[in-house]
Amino acid sequence: MTHELLPAAAAAVRRAGERLLTRYSTETRQSGRAELLAAAYDNDAAVVDVLRPALAGIRPQASWLNDEHGFGPLDEGEWWLIDPVGGNVNTVHGMTDWNVGVSLVRDGRPVLSVLYVPLLDQMFTATEGGGTFLNGVRLQVSDKESLDGALAGTGQSKPNQDPEIAERMGASFTAMMKSTIYVRISVPATHQLAQVAAGRMDLHWNFENVRSQVAGVLLVQEAGGIVTDFDGKPWTLTSTGYLAAAPGVHAAALEVLTA
Repeated sequence: MTHELLPAAAAAVRRAGERLLTRYSTETRQSGRAELLAAAYDNDAAVVDVLRPALAGIRPQASWLNDEHGFGPLDEGEWWLIDPVGGNVNTVHGMTDWNVGVSLVRDGRPVLSVLYVPLLDQMFTATEGGGTFLNGVRLQVSDKESLDGALAGTGQSKPNQDPEIAERMGASFTAMMKSTIYVRISVPATHQLAQVAAGRMDLHWNFENVRSQVAGVLLVQEAGGIVTDFDGKPWTLTSTGYLAAAPGVHAAALEVLTA
């Protein structure tokens, strides 16, 4: 049943991405925080105006949550979780790493994900048990088996990161940099998760687990990746953080991050 919802959900996300493209320019510059936030809120609103009625029509019994920095459990039932503009800070600065993301969560687990990168016309999709696809072509995580050749990544989950998490991120970057060939620090997290699903990156970790990242987590899982918390237990919506990695490097990466 979930798989049948995917084409309409993907079409809605594509329309939202196309609308955002009309607002986007590489020449965009912001003069201060207030102007930056106003532009970001306007971008979110433009996307939500497209997605909310469309998704309500696709699955009207599902609740709606547009809360990109929210975290924690959800009530039972189905929820549309929306990340209107993943990497909105990039968007309003005229940079290129941004996307539109939607996931359907059922009783606490993601069952459908759509992540669209309008600038590249790349549509990542996944359904529970149905695999992950990029523009219709099935994806598989990388077959790396050693960290010494791995491309890793992390980044902030939200602006003004909590100081304790910022310190932890800095220490983890140093540790991972000593073990891998290269470590990216960038946003949005969903962009990196999509790259892990596609086998372009080998692992991504984050010390926060916000709801906007759910779409990317399912992409990795359905592409054959392993997603756990830092105790090595399977990821859940209430995990405090996660490591998403190709099977061949997950254990070694977890050891580095928890040493």
